[in-house]
Amino acid sequence: MTRLFAAAVSVFVLVLSSDSGRADNVADFYRGKSVTISVGTEPGNSYDIYTRTLARHLSRHLPGNRNIIVQNAPGAGGLNNANSIYNVASKDGLSLGQVQNTVPFEPFYGNANARFDATKMNWLGSPGKETAVLLIWHTVPVNSLAEAKSHGLVLGATGAASTPAFYGRVINAVFGVPIKLIAGYKSQNESFLAMERGENDGYSSTFWSSLKLTKPDWIAKHKVKLLLQYGGEAAPDLKDVPFAMDVLRDHADRDLMQIASAPLALGRPLFAPPGVPGERVTALREAIAATYRDPEYLADCSQQRLECTTSALASDLARLIENAYAAPVAVRERLQKINRSDR
Repeated sequence: MTRLFAAAVSVFVLVLSSDSGRADNVADFYRGKSVTISVGTEPGNSYDIYTRTLARHLSRHLPGNRNIIVQNAPGAGGLNNANSIYNVASKDGLSLGQVQNTVPFEPFYGNANARFDATKMNWLGSPGKETAVLLIWHTVPVNSLAEAKSHGLVLGATGAASTPAFYGRVINAVFGVPIKLIAGYKSQNESFLAMERGENDGYSSTFWSSLKLTKPDWIAKHKVKLLLQYGGEAAPDLKDVPFAMDVLRDHADRDLMQIASAPLALGRPLFAPPGVPGERVTALREAIAATYRDPEYLADCSQQRLECTTSALASDLARLIENAYAAPVAVRERLQKINRSDR
């Protein structure tokens, strides 16, 4: 019994020494160095704001007391940034990327310009999951998804291949809502202005968190009607708005909607390129997870009216992406056809 106890203690000490050694090695590497997070959008975009908020607090949790730098690398909807971090950036844990949540699925849809394997990226975490809403202006004579099916909708989009256009086609495919897309608006805000003028009825893929942040008066004064919400999970404060996965009954439609909604469940994902030493990837994941729980970080989010209470861990992101790429062939082909429509 004494020998067994002594052996157990030895193993325990060995594990502690190993963990301590790993932490020391990571701290030694990062000490005096800067970590750069490259964001694939213009400054001031919500992706940029969330990343800069994280960066202000991350250094307290990553061993080595290093500097965190955020830089912007817009272009091709974030695809250029993902390609650069994956293929060109250093593989030492000093170069990280934050990508738009649709980018990891570009290879899934057959985009030849996506020069990366999303299942091989070292996913680090996301500050929060997103829920999208199908909204229409209050003067449109439609009050429910059922009425939209008989009336039809004219929705704005930034381009035929844009995210709102894609989700407009998805909603048409699984809910049978006749949708005419007016593409070519420079931004969501420009499409919103056109909606207020009566040029279109609404928008298919507005983030609920962003709508609350940028258009609180629309919500308070009932300027818009919300017909549908979709994403990884229903928003707790949208109990009266039908959630897509609760409405759909056909298994094929449910599978399609679940995979189509996967980017929203990713939120605003952070990653390190493949090839970064495992102990540094682990340290980055642990530091980011700790930051998401940090009261100072959460207070910073609250002060900016950012939604930071539904953070996703690295394992959550990896599982979502792996599940999507393992989709049945029929579902994948159907989604690819929807994605290619009107291009």
